[in-house]
Formats: sequence, C-alpha cells, structure tokens
Amino acid sequence: MAKNPKSLSIRSKIRYFQNSKTHYLQNSGIRCLSIPKCVTFIYQQCLQYFMQHKTKPQITCPSCISKNTIKRGKRKRKLRIIQQYQCKSCNKFFSPEVQNNKTYPLDIILKALSTYNLGCNLKQTSEKIEKRNKIKIPLSTISNWLNEYKSICTFSRLRKQSLKLCSPQNILFQQTLSHIQPYTFKYHKAKLDFLTKENPKFSALKDYINKISSNKFPHHIFTYNKETNANEQRASQLKFSHLNIKAISKSNQANQLAKLALNLAKNNNDRHTAIQDFMLINDSTTIAVEVPVYLTNWDSGYYKHQRRFVFPLNNYTTPITGHIDILQIRNRLIHILDYKPEASKSKPIEQLTIYSLALSRKLNLPLYHFKCAWFDESSYYEFFPLHVVYPKIK
Repeated sequence: MAKNPKSLSIRSKIRYFQNSKTHYLQNSGIRCLSIPKCVTFIYQQCLQYFMQHKTKPQITCPSCISKNTIKRGKRKRKLRIIQQYQCKSCNKFFSPEVQNNKTYPLDIILKALSTYNLGCNLKQTSEKIEKRNKIKIPLSTISNWLNEYKSICTFSRLRKQSLKLCSPQNILFQQTLSHIQPYTFKYHKAKLDFLTKENPKFSALKDYINKISSNKFPHHIFTYNKETNANEQRASQLKFSHLNIKAISKSNQANQLAKLALNLAKNNNDRHTAIQDFMLINDSTTIAVEVPVYLTNWDSGYYKHQRRFVFPLNNYTTPITGHIDILQIRNRLIHILDYKPEASKSKPIEQLTIYSLALSRKLNLPLYHFKCAWFDESSYYEFFPLHVVYPKIK
C-alpha cells in the first residue's frame, strides 16, 4: 500500500520525494539531466510541497481578536521560555499562554494545588513537588497560589473538615473496572460524606457508589460482546426520538476548571482524565468520576407505565450501560456532566438522558432531582432530563 506523505517525518518525506522523482525522471525519458540538476529539481519540488501543505497555528490577538499575528521573539523566565507574538492589526505584543507572567510553569502550580488539597500541608507539598519535578518552591509562594485560585478551587472551604475524616492517603478511592475497556472509577470520600449529609434525600447515592467496589455490583453486564451488540447496549451510541428541548448555554465553574486542567494533559488522550482528576480533587461539588450505570428491562417497565411519560427505548436491547464522566451534588440537585471537546458541536442529549434514567431508578429518586450538562473549557450546555421524556404541563 502506498504511504501517505502527510503522515511521514521530514526526513522520510525527503526520501519519499527523492524516490518518487527519480521514478518520474526515469519513466518520463529524461536522461540528459546531470546529478546536480536532479538534486535541484527534487529540492524545488519538495520545497513547493512543504509550502503548500504547511499549516500555521491560528494565534488570535486577545486585544482585537485578529488572526493576523506573527512571532516576535521569546521571553526568558527563571524556569521556562515563553513565545511572544505581535498583532499586525493593532501592533500589540502578547503571549497566548495562560498565566504567562508567572515564574513557575502553570502545570507545577496546578500540581501544587492538587497536592495540598489532597491533605498535605505546605511543607509536605513543597517536598513532593521538589521530589517529582526537581524544583524547590518556597512555602510562601505555594500559600500565594492557594489564595489566588481559591475562587476556582473551592475545595478549600471543605479541606479542614475533610482532614478530620480522611488522611491524605485514603481521601480518594480508586478502582480500575474491566468493562470491555478499563475505566478508572474514583470517588472523593470526604465530599461524598459531606454532600449526602447536607442532602439526606440523596443518601442512596452514597450506598450506590460504595456498592460499585463490592462483589454485589453486577459488573458482568458491562462485559457484553463488543463485536455484536456494542451499539445496542452502550448509552453513548444510542440515538432516539424525544421531546424537543433547548439546552441552555451558560458560563460555569466547570469551564474554568477544565481550562486549567487541560494544562496537565500531555496529549489529547489525557484530557478526560486530567479534567476529571482536577475537578474531583479541587472543587467542592464533584463526588465521583467514571461512575458505571445501567438500565435494565425492569427499569424500562417502570417508565413505560408512568402516566404521560414518553419512554423512547422500547425497541432497544437491555441492559443499556454507560459510565458517567463527572457526578456532582450541587444546588440540591444531582448533576451529571460529560466533557466533550468542542462542546458547541456536540449534542449528547440522548446519552445523558439515559444516564439520568438509569441512576434515577437505581436510587429510587424522581427524575426531577437530576440535571445534565456537557461542557469544554469555553462552553457549558445544561438541561433537565425530565423535559426530554415528560411533556411540560401548560
């Protein structure tokens, strides 16, 4: 099979063009070209190809939102080098990096926040960062970071109480679930305890989350044959007709947390985990991530017999399974969140509605106690799953 030149490295691309142009010259009957001329010909063709296919990063000026920008040198910090840009429209200089006026890299700052919020004191936090990253950070600097980010990392108001319940070693529970593919289920013990005590009607949620790690949870139903009926059983793959609703677009703290957490992701595959971990450790409402849920035939029967209820899954094979990205208790509601890169182009209403239907039955709670949302670092869209399957009374 012929290789796609776009997928090759620069050195491989030159070799690719050398071979292809040599064949071209031989097949076209051009025999009078000397070796220097052949090399020049190949070089010109390679240069033309790279000029046509090179892609420039679309750097936007924060002042005038123009994309007519160019690189203008670099600024050296104590521990990093920052690329500077100039806007040709307004002539202003800027750097696209978040927190570019900091001495320390942003990922070091975020790791320090997470380490502290897991229960370590300032000295222990500094020692852990020094051991992992070979950077010595003064205690006063870490303290300043905590004050600066406390409006976003709101776990600070629960931290003192949390340490009375859990030590830094066991404040988080983690288990890898072998559900066709591995899912790392995690929950925050202290927040789960606080928030279910503040909302006693959600006490069944604590029991459900604790049950997941036991042998009483039906993990076997998540190990279906992925070749034959994956699309029939995975909530994320199902599409169905439902009542017409409009998701509300708004700004949410999840956007700010996601924007920070993405600085901890080494690649695109790490984005989900980075955001889940950062929210679980640093906000005051996220209680669990990668929570497995399932909708059985019995659950379907319950919804079918509810008056005025529109149940759209009559023709689908049960159990239907899924894993909730982020689970929160906030404003006296259970919030089911799903991180979607480029959220403005997604609309996972069916997926999130199934998650709500399933968890509603497992907790024996009415559906009006649930709210769903999908988000990225700049957009947040939310809706009530009840409005998807139950018509509003006019």
